[in-house]
Amino acid sequence: MNLLDAMRYLVALEQHRHFGRAASACHITQPALSNALRALETELDVAIVRRGRTYEGLTPEGERVLASANRLLREQELLQQDLHSSADTPRGTLAIGAVPSTLPFAARFAARLQARHAGIKPVVRSLSSHEIETGLEGLSLDMGLGYIERGTKFSALPQYEERYYLLRRAALGAGEPLRVGAPIGWAEAAAMPLSLLTPDMHNRSIVDAAFREAGVEIRPALETNSIVTLVLSVVEGELCSVVPGALLALARGHRGLEALPLQAPDVRTAIGFMFATNARSARALAAALAFAMATRSIETPDCG
Repeated sequence: MNLLDAMRYLVALEQHRHFGRAASACHITQPALSNALRALETELDVAIVRRGRTYEGLTPEGERVLASANRLLREQELLQQDLHSSADTPRGTLAIGAVPSTLPFAARFAARLQARHAGIKPVVRSLSSHEIETGLEGLSLDMGLGYIERGTKFSALPQYEERYYLLRRAALGAGEPLRVGAPIGWAEAAAMPLSLLTPDMHNRSIVDAAFREAGVEIRPALETNSIVTLVLSVVEGELCSVVPGALLALARGHRGLEALPLQAPDVRTAIGFMFATNARSARALAAALAFAMATRSIETPDCG
């Protein structure tokens, strides 16, 4: 049994939470992944995976093995970066977790970083705030992009301020590109049929707080945990969505839409990169943080 491979398969299984998808991500067959994990259980003499008709999670012992696997793979990656790169020519994988509302910004950052440092391979994953914090703590992530207002124990590098818009079909100019219209109050927006993110997402808690401050309650017509669905529910239906400015980039390709800045209250939320300072820094992470510091902006990336 190859211990490093088995540890890598275990990490992939927990990330994808599905045997088939984890095997595909590791470029092996599902039986090969299952056999490797069973061999690891035999080697350690503990049950690691809770098995049913589908993947049901890890046992308590499996969680401890997963923590060791993340540390082991982290040390291997750091060693590879130390051996094959320098401060001027960083190489290696950079794992970035981003909350869904920041994905357009995260994609641009990763692409520009890779263009600047061809040896860095960014891996961007859409994760909740809690999943990002867990990933940073468990060393499965190098950086997280999200809401620094949560006051986590990680270091933060602010990037921009998130502002909010009502996205809807334009009354005029059905064939025209997305335009930014006149501001609208949160109370007025509450009377419209709204498509919002689900309550378990931190962005939704910000939106709910803004409506409460405006003195209104909301009953969404549609809820989703997908930013694509959030935009397409406006494109394909008769709904309106409350979206952060960064997501307007996803609406630019659809004609006949308008984005109205939301006011009363004027809500602005700090978005930034988070990273652990109590772990040995990889060259790829050091290069990414330097790039983020050089390119950061206090302005919201509205309309991409």
